[in-house]
Amino acid sequence: MEQIDTLINARWVIPVEPDGSVLENHSVAIRDGRVEAVLPTADADARYETDRRVELPHHALIPGLINAHTHAAMNLLRGLGDDLPLMQWLQEHIWPAEQRHVSPEFVHDGVEAACAEMLRGGVTAFNDMYFFPDVTARVANQVGMRASVGMIVIDLPSAYGDGPDDYLDKGLAMRDQWRDSPLISTVFAPHAPYTVGEAALSRIAMLAGELDVPVHMHVHETAFEVAQSVEQAGKRPLQRLQESGLIGPAFMAVHMTQLTDDEIAMVAQANASVIHCPESNLKLASGFCPVQALCEAGVNVALGTDGAASNNDLDMFGEMRTAALLAKAVSGNAAALPAAAALRMATLNGARALGLEHITGSIVPGKFADLTAVDMSGLDAEPVYDPLSHLVYVGNRLHVTDTWVAGRQLLRERELTTINRETVLGKVRDWREKILASDTQRE
Repeated sequence: MEQIDTLINARWVIPVEPDGSVLENHSVAIRDGRVEAVLPTADADARYETDRRVELPHHALIPGLINAHTHAAMNLLRGLGDDLPLMQWLQEHIWPAEQRHVSPEFVHDGVEAACAEMLRGGVTAFNDMYFFPDVTARVANQVGMRASVGMIVIDLPSAYGDGPDDYLDKGLAMRDQWRDSPLISTVFAPHAPYTVGEAALSRIAMLAGELDVPVHMHVHETAFEVAQSVEQAGKRPLQRLQESGLIGPAFMAVHMTQLTDDEIAMVAQANASVIHCPESNLKLASGFCPVQALCEAGVNVALGTDGAASNNDLDMFGEMRTAALLAKAVSGNAAALPAAAALRMATLNGARALGLEHITGSIVPGKFADLTAVDMSGLDAEPVYDPLSHLVYVGNRLHVTDTWVAGRQLLRERELTTINRETVLGKVRDWREKILASDTQRE
């Protein structure tokens, strides 16, 4: 018999590749952090020997979910200034709170809380955009999560940097520090077309091409953003970005609620990715991303939660369900964005957008064993007719029992293995008192 590190026996394995595949009574063999084989459980028991055998008799084993857009440290701002339009929410609550409180300590504690929440919800990788990205990388690495950490760029000074060149210099130094990490990758993260000027955008485009690094940016989030760009520059934001040389296969456009048919065609031709954040867009009344039209045009669409300040959670199961339902309503087609497509958006499409599809996003031999176990038993889940459909329309993050990143179990029977829950909660509650005391708009 062959010796392996771990054998996971599941009622169903849903590998995402091939698309729509559901393997009943199958197992995943793990060796050196990677998927060694996916095979029937009877064959696995006869073939492999291991000291770590995990039995999941009522579970679906899926690829770890990939949160393709978030601001992890903003977990500390969850619920601050709810029920307000985007710019009022930012200008009256979020930006003032950030000016007062953002620091390496703030980012450390917020990211740690976010990692705990995401792991408990089956998320094994996230794509982040925030200040002090070096701290985000350090926390994610300590926890054991996979993270694409954004080299943030914005025209405005902050506690982290005094302008675009300073942000870029610090981001590139951070990239060099983590370039050989198996868990941490980096992306350029210019905030948005309305907060980053032409000179910085051109420099980012040049660096992204030279270094072969993806670019992650808020684009066409609101009608106001587009109208402001037309008024000030005489062109829509996507046109500006295209002229700067940013739109290409390594570009991730987040939100994209305001799109013409020509813009959809341009994004498809450029082979760029769109990161859809349905619940944040709904909460802030930003508009509807035309997901079905993008998919029909061949655009790679992934899913993100946005930050907990605007969502107000990091629940990728919620995003899958909302994305599927919203696509049907917006397109007027009940067959739009079926469950298999929603799961792919939350896994393999996210990996593809981040340039990580060769190592994660599906359960195939050779990829890292980034896995999530979802319990399908219980009064709120039975009966199960179609496990894949069930994941999207019935499943929720409370059904997640176990997660693995590169074969390392970070959630075991709903208990975190690398994060102390009570310590994190204590820090979060302390931050609440500080932030609430200084939120002058509540007075």
